[in-house]
Amino acid sequence: MFKKVLIANRGEIAVRIVRACQERGIRTVAVYSEVDRTALHVRYADEAYPIGPAPASESYLRIDRIIEVAKAAGVDAIHPGYGFLAENPAFAQACRDAGITFIGPSPEAIRAMGDKVQARKTMMAAGVPVVPGTEEGIDDEEALAAAEALGYPVLVKAAAGGGGKGMRTVYTPEELPRALQAARREARAAFGDDRIYLEKLIDPARHVEIQILADSHGNVIHLGERECSIQRRHQKLIEEAPSTAVDEDLRRRMGEVAVRAARAVGYTNAGTVEFLLDPEGNFYFLEMNTRLQVEHPVTEMVTGVDIVKEQLAIAAGRRLRWRQEDIRWQGWAIECRITAEDPFNNFLPNSGKITYLQEPTGPGVRVESSLYEGMEVTLHYDPMIAKLIVWGETRAEAILRMRRALEEYRIGGIKTSIPFHIQVMNSTHFIAGRLHTRFLDNFTLNAADQARHPHVAAVAAALIARERERRAAARLQPQKSPQSPWRWAARLEALRR
Repeated sequence: MFKKVLIANRGEIAVRIVRACQERGIRTVAVYSEVDRTALHVRYADEAYPIGPAPASESYLRIDRIIEVAKAAGVDAIHPGYGFLAENPAFAQACRDAGITFIGPSPEAIRAMGDKVQARKTMMAAGVPVVPGTEEGIDDEEALAAAEALGYPVLVKAAAGGGGKGMRTVYTPEELPRALQAARREARAAFGDDRIYLEKLIDPARHVEIQILADSHGNVIHLGERECSIQRRHQKLIEEAPSTAVDEDLRRRMGEVAVRAARAVGYTNAGTVEFLLDPEGNFYFLEMNTRLQVEHPVTEMVTGVDIVKEQLAIAAGRRLRWRQEDIRWQGWAIECRITAEDPFNNFLPNSGKITYLQEPTGPGVRVESSLYEGMEVTLHYDPMIAKLIVWGETRAEAILRMRRALEEYRIGGIKTSIPFHIQVMNSTHFIAGRLHTRFLDNFTLNAADQARHPHVAAVAAALIARERERRAAARLQPQKSPQSPWRWAARLEALRR
């Protein structure tokens, strides 16, 4: 096994990887930007090195600086986490050239599956069903003609995309030019590649993905499916395993196709094959994420497989410990992505200092977070600040447990998506498992109950401030008849009614 691993990432995933390494007896090296100097992953790692200013383009995306730190620290391997350089074949190649193991697939596999257009071609050649669409990166005129041929609505997608970046839904020819420009602009900023292609929009559809593990000895298995249909702007918000739409036969068939897709590109390490599932049970290849997924914990909870530790073992050359028939699924797991956004103001990103933090605990509850009281949440990076995962023997128990855990979760100083998640857990459509990728289009947040709380808090804060002023004044002059604390408690209680 490796002796020392550098984590080329930040936030909760960096903390997650540090912990997995420590449980394997591996020393860890963290890297950080100027604003992350006091971050939790920096505190937990055995060593930490600065790599540049706050913007990711000047720090976490600088391949040269990360490789320089890796050499100086004498690491055996680099784990990229997800996001940033995780699916960058140039980074994987730079690790190889430096004699450092990249904990992930080969540069060739990343390149083959990272280019979505090329990935579609590879999957079609392997007999994997794909969504109808264009096969090449196309210009605007070609896109107009292709959209007419496919029939609206269509999806504009970045060829080098992922994570919902560079993606737009188009319902009419009039919308297409603007969507093309926006998708190209976003793709250029996120991936340095503005090529796009079109896909026919399958609607309604579920977003169901299959987790795979593959070693360097030719063994490939799948760990079942995850339901990721609840999305906003193509960004996943809630995931669960298993899916209410997948039975044993469909799981077997989707798993076999996912394994076939991985073998088609000589894939090694952990990866995810994403599918669209239509109401008739037909599934179509969407893309392959050549990295660890944000939602990997729900699969870990129902299979008992620690995916990050398996990544380490596979990268070190070990064989998979399981055969496909060894994998069993037990219970139900749900994950809510906690983001620093205001769900009652169109999910506007929020920043500020964490003034209070109380994380939920109890049976079947898991929190993956990098938060602590006094931490400054900035707008420089992705707004996801934590993940809340629960497990239950049944889906009903998992939902009830998630409700309870969300109600216990307290993050002071910033607005978060917690109220949104609570309302989804109370939604009759969610409870019934009637999910699809446009679930949130008809979902209205009820701010009525929430709206009262800020006013109560503001009045309470004003009373507390006045009490502090009164006490300060009392220290300067004698107090003839001090105010009873019970009277203040009664006033505050009256305000809550």
